[in-house]
Amino acid sequence: MSIFRKKTVTQILRDASEGESSKLVKTLGVRDLTSFGIAAIIGAGIFSTIGLASYNGGPAVSLLFVFTAIACVFTALSYAQFASTVPVSGSAYTYAYVAFGEIFAWIIGWALILEYAVSNMVVAISWSEYFTSMLSGFGIIFPKYFATDYGSASSAFELVQQTQQSGGDVSTLPENTRRLADAYANAPMLGSFKLIANLPAGAVTVLITALVYIGIKESRTASNILVVLKLAVIGLVIAVGAFYVKPENWSPFAPNGVAGVLSGVASVFFAFIGFDSISTTAEECKNPQRDLPRAMLYCLAICTALYVMITLVLTGMVPYKELGVSDPLAYVFQKVNLNFVAGVISVSAVIAITSALLVYQLGQPRIWMTMSRDGLLWKRFATIHPKFKTPSFATIITGILVAIPSMFMDLAFFVDLTSVGTFFAFILVCAGILFLDAKGLSSQSKFKVPYVNGKYIIGVTLLAAMAYASTSANLLQTMEEKPLLFVFWSVWIVLAVQGFRYNFSLLPVVGILTNLYLMTELGASNWTIFLIWLAIGLVLYFSYGFRQSKLAKQENTVGV
Repeated sequence: MSIFRKKTVTQILRDASEGESSKLVKTLGVRDLTSFGIAAIIGAGIFSTIGLASYNGGPAVSLLFVFTAIACVFTALSYAQFASTVPVSGSAYTYAYVAFGEIFAWIIGWALILEYAVSNMVVAISWSEYFTSMLSGFGIIFPKYFATDYGSASSAFELVQQTQQSGGDVSTLPENTRRLADAYANAPMLGSFKLIANLPAGAVTVLITALVYIGIKESRTASNILVVLKLAVIGLVIAVGAFYVKPENWSPFAPNGVAGVLSGVASVFFAFIGFDSISTTAEECKNPQRDLPRAMLYCLAICTALYVMITLVLTGMVPYKELGVSDPLAYVFQKVNLNFVAGVISVSAVIAITSALLVYQLGQPRIWMTMSRDGLLWKRFATIHPKFKTPSFATIITGILVAIPSMFMDLAFFVDLTSVGTFFAFILVCAGILFLDAKGLSSQSKFKVPYVNGKYIIGVTLLAAMAYASTSANLLQTMEEKPLLFVFWSVWIVLAVQGFRYNFSLLPVVGILTNLYLMTELGASNWTIFLIWLAIGLVLYFSYGFRQSKLAKQENTVGV
């Protein structure tokens, strides 16, 4: 039995039409799918992490959004072709099964579990920040020790203690640090242990999980309503904020140079994660082969334009150094004494961020369902509720795995962690298009990535890039600091050679290279945790999925 055994498109479509998964309700159209995409993309990213990225990179972060969006466009085109070829709920997991074989499908599926779960933890924690801020606006003070994680509160308390012991002025520390320190000091005790947990983050996860459990129609309706509200709030921010922009705040445009801008890659890329989640609802679409590609491109175009405008408005209203806060949109309007607008944003953000949580909670159970249907996970994950027509067991497990960590872990930790697996999935999907072209399978696709012959372009641009890089005085130092750059250049060389031999389509190649380059900007801790997660996944695969997969049983039957 081979770990590289593959499923054909015909097999996948047949499996999706058989068994319990065939009970899913086909109710989604292109408008619903676009709404889901906007709901996922414009969530914690625009209401929270956009502030951190602007704080590190200054106004030039708006260009990073454009660069990251370009990388996402090439990837989205590849996703769109796969979605029109294999319209089932497995997303990149299923696409890898067709193109590269079972072991790669498992790795991607396992990485997607991490991506979706971690993304939802970030959204839940951000929701908690805005919820408690909204309550304070109404004069209701929610105890901070029940709205943060233990690690953040403990670290802040230690910092305050060190400042006091060294004779420093505690008032010079950021306000949020002082609040967290007070939360730690005033937290109730259980024996010798301080009771600190982010209860709102856990509570909203449970509520959204319940909605997703009840049905896709209810989830669709809720998502559409929340997205309309979200877009109205963002329109208000841009329209009102434009009158308070001070052009001098855009100078210097890139105060920390390219390094400062690129340091926000994890935060900015996290803001774009979501368009791929549309593909997890393929089996509940009325016409997936037509509507999925359209929805992916529509939502990406809309969200990119909004992100760039929001970034320019934020960095124009206040100096970029003031944006290192968890609720930047509300903060900037408070700074210009528009407290009413800040209040509207806080209230709306609580509701709007909920839509992103809904989409991710909707997507992950359907990936587990597809993996279970293929025999790589236990059969129970493919169980469809007889009344609600949703993957019930997988939905409950998703809720548990998101709710508990979101109550006890730090936001920054999750933002960094989610990107590695996502980049990996995006690279394999782009590479999968090259495989479809090489095997002549693209003829089965109702949507195709526009073909641009990269026979010479890939190699010529490689030589130009290497010539430019060689002029850098710090090239060797940079390579030592970022060892993944060796992989980046090696992959580009391989793609140039193979592209010359097989006339590779240029756009998927650009998608591979841009995603791989963005990966080089991620920290070592991201990679360490991802590799640990990957090792756990491989242990599970070889102890269960390798022998229990449908393809393995078919091979055994043929052998007998």
